[in-house]
Amino acid sequence: MGGDHGPAEIVPAALHALQVHPDLELILIGQEPVIRKLMRASGALSDARLAVMHAPEVVEMHELPSAVLRTKKLSSMRLAIELVKDGKAQACVSAGNTGALMALARYILKMLPGVDRPAICTTMPGIHGETHLLDLGANVNPNSEQLFQFAVMGSELTSAVLNVPDPKVALLNIGAEEIKGNDMVKQAALLLAASHLNYVGFVEGNDIFTGKVDVIVCDGFTGNIALKASEGVAEFLRHHTRTEFERSLYGRFAALLCTPILRAIRRKIDPRSYNGASLLGLRGIVVKSHGGADRVSFASAIEEAILEVQKNVPDRISSRLEAILTQGPAA
Repeated sequence: MGGDHGPAEIVPAALHALQVHPDLELILIGQEPVIRKLMRASGALSDARLAVMHAPEVVEMHELPSAVLRTKKLSSMRLAIELVKDGKAQACVSAGNTGALMALARYILKMLPGVDRPAICTTMPGIHGETHLLDLGANVNPNSEQLFQFAVMGSELTSAVLNVPDPKVALLNIGAEEIKGNDMVKQAALLLAASHLNYVGFVEGNDIFTGKVDVIVCDGFTGNIALKASEGVAEFLRHHTRTEFERSLYGRFAALLCTPILRAIRRKIDPRSYNGASLLGLRGIVVKSHGGADRVSFASAIEEAILEVQKNVPDRISSRLEAILTQGPAA
């Protein structure tokens, strides 16, 4: 029921996912009359793989997480996470209030051993490959040990879903030199350098889209700004490319000739293709869709959840953390 568009976009996205994945089963949780009406309009009422669970309450985008925890016991968001906890669903996908989703997931699912706080992680497109960036807003002021935990979780997620055997991990900083950065980043660098992770040092903001590293770790304040800035740049490029091609008859003719190239570039930089941020560190899989997601974007978030289920990401993170704690510092 959350996000800017609610079930009007989420229901079609769910129906598309069912068409793509014959073995997939989905439970749509929310206000049943609204969901049923949209399903009826799509002719999907007879699909045995699609269930509807009524939730009378809705978590609004402006509500405080603490208030949601206390008062919204029958919200679609809470009931969805409880299904994951009870083993009746293998993952939860939501476009709703990020703070409330994080608070409910942490309260209901609990944290994996060795993890202090969950981190939000997403995939960023790059010139030479994709990069996982975390944290994106869950922890605005983490300490160095928590940054180290984010690195472990991001490394294991990358290894699992991108099939990278030994992911290159870096810390986002204001410079690549060891003397740059605040004390938190410098202390995290020492922890990572002494670990068994493939830590390659500091990277700057312009390295987010090069793809030269597999995982970039930062605090949630920095990460969220980097993510939103990148979305703004993508929209800026789309707007001015379209405007210039439509400015004249010659431009429109040139656009026809360039259509295959423009479509290929759009696929590479389209934020909708990378929608679906993982809430890492929980005893279950929760994927956060962008609040402004349309049906294409939300379908991408469902795809991310399916992949994490198939790769058993929480157990892999837990095993990696346990191994690192057992191994101790690298020689």
